[in-house]
Amino acid sequence: MELITPPALRIRSSLYPRSAPPRLPPLNLLKPSLSVDSRLFRSPRSLRLFSFFACRRWSLGRGGGGFGMDGGRATADATSGRMVFEPILEEGVFRFDCSGNDRDVAFPSISFADPKARETPIMVHKVPEYIPMFERVYGQQMVKIQLPPGSSFYGTGEVSGQLERTGKRIFTWNTDAWGFGPGTTSLYQSHPWVLALLPDGKALGVLADTTRRCEVDLREDSTIKFMAADVYPVITFGPFETPTDVLMSLSHAIGTVFMPPKWSLGYHQCRWSYDSAAKVLEIARTFREKCIPCDVIWMDIDYMDGFRCFTFDKEHFPDPKSMVNDLHAIGFRAIWMLDPGIKHEKGYFVYDSGSQSDIWIQRADGKPFVGKVWPGPCVFPDFTQEKARFWWANLVRNFMANGVDGIWNDMNEPAVFKTVTKTMPESNIHRGDIELGGHQNHTHYHNVYGMLMARSTYEGMKMASGTKRPFVLTRAGFIGSQRYAATWTGDNLSNWEHLHMSIPMVLQLGLSGQPLSGPDIGGFAGNATPKLFGRWMAVGALFPFCRGHSESGTIDHEPWSFGEECEEVCRLALMRRYRLIPHIYTLFYMAHTKGTTVAAPTFFADPQDSRLRAVENSFLLGPLLICASTVPEQCSHELSHVLPKGIWLRFDFGDSHPDLPTFYLQGGSIIPVGPPLQHVGEAKPTDEISLIIALDKDGKAEGVLFEDDGDGYEYTQGNYLLTYYVAELRSSMLKVKVSKTEGSWKRPKRALHAQILLGGGAMIDARGVDGEELHITMPPELEVSNLVAASENQYQTLLERARCIPDVRRFSGQKGIELSNTPIELKSGDWVLKVVPWIGGRIISMAHLPSGTQWLHSRVEVDGYEEYSGTEYRSAGCSEEYTVVERNLEQSGEEESLCLEGDIGGGLIIRRQISIPEDDPKVVRIDSRIIAQNVGAGSGGFSRLVCLRVHPMFTLLHPTEVLVVFNSMDGSKHEIGHESGEQSFEGNLLPNGEWMLVDKCAGLSLVNRFDLSQVNKCMVHWGTGTANLELWSVERPVSKDSPLRICHEYEVKQNL
Repeated sequence: MELITPPALRIRSSLYPRSAPPRLPPLNLLKPSLSVDSRLFRSPRSLRLFSFFACRRWSLGRGGGGFGMDGGRATADATSGRMVFEPILEEGVFRFDCSGNDRDVAFPSISFADPKARETPIMVHKVPEYIPMFERVYGQQMVKIQLPPGSSFYGTGEVSGQLERTGKRIFTWNTDAWGFGPGTTSLYQSHPWVLALLPDGKALGVLADTTRRCEVDLREDSTIKFMAADVYPVITFGPFETPTDVLMSLSHAIGTVFMPPKWSLGYHQCRWSYDSAAKVLEIARTFREKCIPCDVIWMDIDYMDGFRCFTFDKEHFPDPKSMVNDLHAIGFRAIWMLDPGIKHEKGYFVYDSGSQSDIWIQRADGKPFVGKVWPGPCVFPDFTQEKARFWWANLVRNFMANGVDGIWNDMNEPAVFKTVTKTMPESNIHRGDIELGGHQNHTHYHNVYGMLMARSTYEGMKMASGTKRPFVLTRAGFIGSQRYAATWTGDNLSNWEHLHMSIPMVLQLGLSGQPLSGPDIGGFAGNATPKLFGRWMAVGALFPFCRGHSESGTIDHEPWSFGEECEEVCRLALMRRYRLIPHIYTLFYMAHTKGTTVAAPTFFADPQDSRLRAVENSFLLGPLLICASTVPEQCSHELSHVLPKGIWLRFDFGDSHPDLPTFYLQGGSIIPVGPPLQHVGEAKPTDEISLIIALDKDGKAEGVLFEDDGDGYEYTQGNYLLTYYVAELRSSMLKVKVSKTEGSWKRPKRALHAQILLGGGAMIDARGVDGEELHITMPPELEVSNLVAASENQYQTLLERARCIPDVRRFSGQKGIELSNTPIELKSGDWVLKVVPWIGGRIISMAHLPSGTQWLHSRVEVDGYEEYSGTEYRSAGCSEEYTVVERNLEQSGEEESLCLEGDIGGGLIIRRQISIPEDDPKVVRIDSRIIAQNVGAGSGGFSRLVCLRVHPMFTLLHPTEVLVVFNSMDGSKHEIGHESGEQSFEGNLLPNGEWMLVDKCAGLSLVNRFDLSQVNKCMVHWGTGTANLELWSVERPVSKDSPLRICHEYEVKQNL
């Protein structure tokens, strides 16, 4: 037959084949003057056939194949070319597959709220503007989409580092990533999704709909690459006019965020751990005594009896329901942790019932997998089975009877201790439901395990009470998890870098469909300083999810723990949040019903403005722009913030402070605010509602307010009130009124307070009755100028008189190590290194720029690159304070280098020179020596016995795919994997001056070269997701004339 292109489906001739496959008659698809009866395209089959033709792929009949245990999808289709497409879901959304057969055998979608929507073609009036190419390489499917030069990339879910992802690469593999850094490429959640902002401001979304480990590579200019095992479809959304349009379209596929109960938008206080009911109540009462707003106290794992889920420690939490009643009485809710690891212990009711129901994940031999987590040996529910999800949901339902208000799912990557991969073996078996993919190994379900656990928890909470909305927080997740749970950005560090990263991390999750997120305010690991904590609270109080949390063994991190100045900043910051809750709650209603963002990057205000695309120190809450300072040296008002074009009017609540962010409201906007509260439950429907109004150039503004009972589901039956307010200036009269309403909830009788912004923080006030028209006479221009000038003066006076938070590094008696100092950065050539002189002079980060990989990343006070002065582990040299004796900068025309010295006692020092050579910028060179600086004459000028032991702990991106490879001096070849344990090499077995850490999956090797005359022993040690490649000198005394020295270097190379 001859297929003719209807006008609605015409595309460029370059998309069509010059000739048809031999078995089919030639086609003529280029007759724009002709049309086709639309009935030809009313059946899905004919539409699919057209899509195949248009993309130079042919599919005759339906492919067979079921779900094999190994997930194999070998087909006879081509190994490269254009992908075939069919339109799905709605206009502008397309599904691409490598072939028709691949489409038929692809695994079901777990990301889609309705998996059938991905499988059902629709009638459309558009064809895709960008056709992905594919290539099959060694069992991997690589997909590449080329976009116009100047495109910017965002999304990719929970990722660290910069906001704009252009030039970055990540791997979707849910990982327990304690203390992650800006170059960490796998965190706790997986979102194989990219939001592309095109040069003209339009946006395109691309989803690789696979649960497998997926490489998302954005390093090539204006190019998106996905690579994952097995066949998988790629879904594109757009291009649409704005990024908001793309996210709304994405939500039609993956669903929107659950509607949070209003109390969950207040401040949450958490710690690992408040170890007794008495301590919990003490914390709660202190919030009320100090008038610091808070709604929730969290219980970490120590509330349990021996870390057994669904139990309570009878000594420290003897009557949890009574404790919760006491909390409720003063306006607090209680959230409790539940982990997936169930103690392997007969007689423990959870283990016994799960074993009876046969719901544990199995090893390859069919026996339940047992792995160590907090309780010791544990089994793990197989949430891919409906019966396991129902079993867990019933446990949750019963658990809720203890007064539980919310549940926290942690460790659900799933994390497993004492394994190099940090998780269970990929050979483990999940006996999944057929609609999820059937029986598969852990490789297939790993990334969705946390999401399925959160789903089960959410459903159990709904079973317990149909009149309350569940609140679940999950650490691990997958794209689509927002349907069931909020999330936080994981175990961050208490330093300025992590404060800064918290903004783009929250925004990135919002751009990936998860608007309800936030960091551990103040940092989880380590001790914050007063200024760091106060600044973090100042901006964190404006994130969608607002929780402070800290690690066991750190100093107290409650808002009052850092002195009066910090306490006051925290109080002001949280008062701001509570005043803005009517606006934030409205944003969540819109996110829940429409798929819009809550917190959005500044470029959302003007996607065409290239100046805004990399802005990271400000963000939007609707039309409210929040400009923060995330650097210790400058306050927010001292920074030169990049504002979008148009009218942006500064305002505050009379609380101007150097340590608080600056607010701007976009011209043409109205936002609702409420009175200051101590907790959400204090609010009454009859409270005065305030409208902050910023007029546009035409003297108009509009805004919206959503109201309901704050909990339950009556809003789904129409029992809510959605009010649209408008303001319009005519001559000198401003009219503020309700333009329309939705819902059957009756408007409360209350006062209305209108605040019209004039610029410079100045405003005029007017009051009336909500629902009635309010008429305001605007002052003349001269009076406005005077008001603005007076407001600016008052603003400066408040800033000058404010009690700024002191920049204190340590307090007397403070326990723990200070982590909030700023590391020294060496950046040149291919490398960026971060060094902390004050604790062992250690290198805590070693990022390779061309490959986008971070080979070394550690916490500040332990691990990373260390050096010892003896054969004993962590002997002198690893924790002493080092002094910077020389610092050369590349920008000063010198070689980028840093020289450190640390006193290791006995008249000895370790001197370490770290450099990135000018003549070889691909290399990091480290030259270390133990030097006898002041050895007493009584010892003959010789020191004690010392050994220079180089101890770098490298981070493994793909732990099971990494080998240590070298040739020995005797010519023998060695390939050492993680299963080999610890091995040492001396004499003729020493590497012949070079050994490599080879990542087969990433296709990269870290080469370590050294001088054989200086190295006496090499040692390999494998840890949990890490590997140590140690170099040891001989052990001997040193004198001034005979130091010990090891000079070595690192370079990253492509695998051959």
